[in-house]
Amino acid sequence: MKKYNKKKILLLSVGGGILICLISIYLYRNTLLENIVGKRIGRIEQVHGLKIYYDKMEMKGLNKIILQQLSIVPDQRDTLLTLESAIVKLNFWKLLTREIEIRHVTVNDLSLAFIKQDSIANYDFLFKKGTEQLPQARVNEANYSERINKLLNLCFGFLPENGKLNHICITEQKNKNFVSIILPSFIIKKNHFQSNINIQEDTLSQHWTVNGELKQHDNTLKINLYSSDSKKISLPYITRRFGAKVTFDTLSYSLTKDILDRNQVRLNGQAQVNGLDVYHKALSPEIIHLDQGKLDYQMNIGENALELDSTTTVIFNKLQFHPYLYAEKQKEYWHFIASVNQSWFPADNLFSSLPRGLFNNLENIKTSGELAYHFLFDVDFAQIDSLKIESELKEKDFRIIKYGTTPLSKMSDEFSYTAYENGVPVRTFPIGTSWEHFTPLDSISPILQMSVLQSEDGAFFYHQGFLPDALREALIYDLQVRRFARGGSTITMQLVKNVFLNRNKNFARKLEEALIVWLIETERLTSKERMYEVYLNIAEWGPQIYGIQEASSFYFNKRPSQLTIEESIFLASIIPKPKHFRSSFADNGQLKESMEGYYKLIAGRLAKKGLISEIEADNIRPDIQVTGQARNSLVGNKPESSSPSAEE
Repeated sequence: MKKYNKKKILLLSVGGGILICLISIYLYRNTLLENIVGKRIGRIEQVHGLKIYYDKMEMKGLNKIILQQLSIVPDQRDTLLTLESAIVKLNFWKLLTREIEIRHVTVNDLSLAFIKQDSIANYDFLFKKGTEQLPQARVNEANYSERINKLLNLCFGFLPENGKLNHICITEQKNKNFVSIILPSFIIKKNHFQSNINIQEDTLSQHWTVNGELKQHDNTLKINLYSSDSKKISLPYITRRFGAKVTFDTLSYSLTKDILDRNQVRLNGQAQVNGLDVYHKALSPEIIHLDQGKLDYQMNIGENALELDSTTTVIFNKLQFHPYLYAEKQKEYWHFIASVNQSWFPADNLFSSLPRGLFNNLENIKTSGELAYHFLFDVDFAQIDSLKIESELKEKDFRIIKYGTTPLSKMSDEFSYTAYENGVPVRTFPIGTSWEHFTPLDSISPILQMSVLQSEDGAFFYHQGFLPDALREALIYDLQVRRFARGGSTITMQLVKNVFLNRNKNFARKLEEALIVWLIETERLTSKERMYEVYLNIAEWGPQIYGIQEASSFYFNKRPSQLTIEESIFLASIIPKPKHFRSSFADNGQLKESMEGYYKLIAGRLAKKGLISEIEADNIRPDIQVTGQARNSLVGNKPESSSPSAEE
């Protein structure tokens, strides 16, 4: 009995002590709040050089915080933030587990101003690196699932399911230019939100509407954005910052987070845009139009890997496919995999879905039949030599019913060719018998023909426009030297680039190039012989020296049929860098000794093809006599060293 009484007394004492502590915390909660917030503010002010002021901060009850007259001012800068008042109601039970979940919020007159005058900005502290360094082990052991989960928990926790934000103003100003975003009233009621948004960018005014749904406990978010009037939404700031213009009719986005296990997060959702128009001179000289784009995605995030699941669906106008992306980091090296496997689909779904303004030569093209596509790109930066790249577009009963803007068979007949330098047209001439410098293929030395082939594209007459192995080797080399040093282009690709395309270097142009090459080769729109004839008649062989006839005369005062083996090999060597032909010569006007390896390589290949004997190949030396006008350019020449090696 005594033992029972002692236990009872002990429990009552502990319970009483806890109760007294809770009562003390409740009674002195505002003092505790001020101390905690004061320490945090002091540290933030010291680290970032800020002055943070407020008139009143108090806690009402167990879970309501009231804040009045808050301002944040960077040292010797314009005020960054002002807030008249905020009342925040938190989830008390979540607070006990040190998690923040906002149940209701009321905000009045929040102003956020990003101001930059010349080189001084009131937000530059955001981009200054802190002095604290994480241990190396922590840096290398980046847990991506944990990071994403914490970030989304923070976002969902701070986004209330009920509340009202009155007069929110966000301003960006640089010198005399500015953008202001004003939300007169942002209302959140029973998980649903809606607001009008007024945008003012210099002299341009816009009126948007945003609505959606937020469910904290289900970890879901849905957002819709559209114009309040009949105009398209124009994204502010990017024209001034990037020289681009992006407009659209509607934009929607949804996200759902699922926790699969401790180190696995899954994100599901959808993104959709309608009536998208994009302009940037680096993409296209014209506005790019996309009627409809939709992404239904499933992303899996692990401890050290991110994966876009193959159940993901991309809808691009009429085109639909399922991409797969995988990125994994092991120690300091990344491993990337990208693949697409699309079974048979109507060919016209591809060509009618190409964005208008981006593929000018293919606009309004009509096709029939079916296509299937396979793509794989796999690179492990710990073993770059193991890189894999596969790309194959198959056809079944494919036909071109009607050409688009450009007749893709135009190389089969005489056509007008324009040569460019730095994007500026410098010469236009016909590729056919009406041009006095045109040389038919059968009038060009077979030695020269084969020398150029072996130098540029030895398999030209056998492949279908692409050399996957050459592209793979070029990519490996580019990744190793960390720059675009090799292209892996075939003669067909070079022809398409020069005859059909503009001089803008971008991904879209490479894609258009690949499609036109595929169409020409698959449909045999131009014979291989005619393509090679065109190539030899438009190739640049020196400063504004175009075609083999001009080249033969410029260097050797001969016709193309009269060239020697040594002269042919020399002309083949300068095609990659025609304006730098002088770099192949020494001060005395003779070819450099470093050219010998290249001469031996091409001569050996000529012997294997049976155009010269082994004895002739062994006796080939880089020995030529420049007798044409080019000789004047070699007088007093001090060339830079960039002559081709045997490897090149």
